[in-house]
Formats: sequence, structure tokens, C-alpha cells
Amino acid sequence: MADGRSTPHSADLAATGGYNVELFDRLAGAEDQSFWFRARNRLIVELVGQVSRPGDRFLELGCGTGYVLQAVVAACGVRAVGADPFSEALAYARQRVPHAQFLQVDALNDWTEQFDVVGAFDVLEHIEDDLAALRSLRAAVRPGGHVLVTVPQHPWLWSAFDEAAEHVRRYRRADLLERMRQAGLEPVRATSFVVSLLPLMALSRMRRRLRTRNYDPIDELLLPPRVDRVLERMLDLERWVIARGADLPVGGSLVVVARRDRH
Repeated sequence: MADGRSTPHSADLAATGGYNVELFDRLAGAEDQSFWFRARNRLIVELVGQVSRPGDRFLELGCGTGYVLQAVVAACGVRAVGADPFSEALAYARQRVPHAQFLQVDALNDWTEQFDVVGAFDVLEHIEDDLAALRSLRAAVRPGGHVLVTVPQHPWLWSAFDEAAEHVRRYRRADLLERMRQAGLEPVRATSFVVSLLPLMALSRMRRRLRTRNYDPIDELLLPPRVDRVLERMLDLERWVIARGADLPVGGSLVVVARRDRH
């Protein structure tokens, strides 16, 4: 059962020890086939649209293969920059978003208030020093601008998937919000996602908790088409609720919208 995560999605290369970059080929082919990526894209687009205007400068830190960036550009009309440490991922991103600018840098790059909105979607969980990464996000966004992040939630859901995806942690909501404040970002929204599937996720994680060898995280993304469509509709209902202002208390993924102060 999929949840809020990267597989393998970008992060600080030095902090994580790297990825098996061969998985990028399989990931690029799996994203459109997975209810998780499609539903998460629509939620991200919804939230970016609420804090941006056409023509705003948007940075996705850890853009991976460009799947999210492509959707945000198409829906929100932003001027996009994608950043990722992996050239293998950026090769796909350039094909998907040919008019965007791309930088091969990691999460701890030095930024200087260049962007109206900055996003890091399932990236922080890969980085040992996530506070430093959050400070980097703050440095990238202009005073008064917004930072959006998604992370996997609930440490009790830790399983073979997290090991295979090279996660450092799963987050508690209070911990992430405190780190964001320490970094100079003020959370304005925090909501769970993948709420309706939480019982299935918990069961799946219990079954696979001890299966760390030869575990393939890509397999978990690809479900029979009928099952995939049903799960997508369930997550779309959650997105509809979130878009209308509700903040959901529990779920496999945590979504936070924060604002940089004007200093």
C-alpha cells in the first residue's frame, strides 16, 4: 500500500548515501500508472494554486523525474526551476518540462530569496540534517513567500518500504512543525493525506516489516487497474475535503504549507 514517500525521489546525496539510480528508469514508467502519484499530484497542484499566481517563480527542490513539476507548470502557469542531485533523474525531468530551468544541486544548496513558492515533496525524510534543509528552503523563498512540503507520517508505520526507499525517518506532525519554526518558517496549514487507506497501510506494513531483503518498492506502486482506480477515487475525495479547508488528523502522508516571515 503506497503512502507519503519518495521512491526513489531526490534528497541530499551525501546525507543518504545515494540511491540505486537504475530505479529512475522504472520510476518514470510507474508514476502515471500509480494511483498514489496521480492523486498526490492533484493535491499538490491544488495547494500550490492557492498560494501562487501565474508567472510566479516556483522551485521544486528534489524534482526527481519531473512528474510533479510538469503538473504544477501546466495547472498553475508558474515559471519553474527544478533542482535535483541526480543527473539520471534530471534527464527525464528535462523531457517532461522542456521550458523549465534545471539545476543539479542538493537540498543544502545556497539560495538567495529567488522564488515566490518552493516545494519539497517527499524529500526531507531522506536527509539526516532536515533542519538545515528547511533553512535552505527558507533561504530560497522571498520574504512573505510560501514553502510546501510532504513527508511520510507516523513512525509506527516504519517498515521494509522505508528501508528500501532509504528513508531516515517518518515524521510526527508536532516534530515537523517545530523544525519548520526553528528554520524560520511559520506553518499556516498542516493536514494528513492518505487517511482513508490508513488501516490497509498498517496491515500491509505489519506483514512486510521483517521483509527487508530483496524488497522492491516499485512493486508496491503497481496494482491491478480496478483496485488502482478505486484507491485513486478515495484519495480524490480526501483532496476535495482538504481543498475546502479541512485539515485531516491522521494519515500516511503529512502535507504542510508554511510562510516565510517578511524579515
